[in-house]
Amino acid sequence: MGYCRETAAKAADLFGIRENQVLVASTGVIGQQIPIDKIKAGIETMKPQLLSDETGGTLAAEAIMTTDTVKKEIAIELELGGSMVTIGGMCKGSGMIHPNMCTMLSFVTTDANISQKMLQKALSASVPDTYNMVSVDGDTSTNDTCLLLANGLAGNPEITEENEDYATFLAALNEVNTYLAKQIAGDGEGATALFEVKVIGAKSKEQAVTLSKSIVTSNLTKAAIYGHDANWGRILCAMGYSGAQFDPEQVDLYFESAAGKIKIIENGVSTGYSEEEATKILSENAVTAIADIKMGDAAATAWGCDLTYDYVRSMRITGVET
Repeated sequence: MGYCRETAAKAADLFGIRENQVLVASTGVIGQQIPIDKIKAGIETMKPQLLSDETGGTLAAEAIMTTDTVKKEIAIELELGGSMVTIGGMCKGSGMIHPNMCTMLSFVTTDANISQKMLQKALSASVPDTYNMVSVDGDTSTNDTCLLLANGLAGNPEITEENEDYATFLAALNEVNTYLAKQIAGDGEGATALFEVKVIGAKSKEQAVTLSKSIVTSNLTKAAIYGHDANWGRILCAMGYSGAQFDPEQVDLYFESAAGKIKIIENGVSTGYSEEEATKILSENAVTAIADIKMGDAAATAWGCDLTYDYVRSMRITGVET
């Protein structure tokens, strides 16, 4: 905690602001102390390099990468009350990614004019369906951060209640957070594919969330995705031990990717699908499994990645939180 305060104090001094206006986020090897002298020197080096244009945003997204293989950033524009508003975000995360506490850092900013209360309400509404639906390895860490900041410079009428402008803002925020969440999942340690799981036809949102998360975190299923193997039994198994109640003899299962879509099982029984076609669909770098449990109208989507030899190799080589 002392080093965090020293970091905040250094930044506050350089930028002429209060310490409590500095938000500190970090990652690293669990148990090792932060090299505070290097951090302070880095803050001094950083100040003259900060830019307010798109280039500055990209440099920041690159600066927070550790074992990430690609920078993760997005910016979108929308209209609120006749004014053009921008929402931009960047994040990092590759290993030790699982909801509740994961080594994920996400920073989203906007020039929208919105009250602190409604800004917090929007973020709290968005996180459960975005970052909290991501799992790379089922392992958690000692820290995660998601920050949403607004400066009001767009000049739109201030959003102070759940009106049409709030709904528009929330939809745009969800778009940004969903994109960043999927970027984290697809860039998992050693991953070769983004694995998306959609559970539809559920009786409740809670049931759909439970089932989709159970599938996306199943190591057997993740390994099958890496092997381009349409092993639907592993998916039904993961659904079965999820704790959610459903009838396996009513489940329809599909695999979908840029290479096409195929129905694997119908009412819990194999459709006699073409293994060759299934392998082709599962060989893309983004694969979706769709499970229809035919119990209602609720749905949920979770994101993860395949499990590869390189996941073990990367953990052994880096030995760090990422």
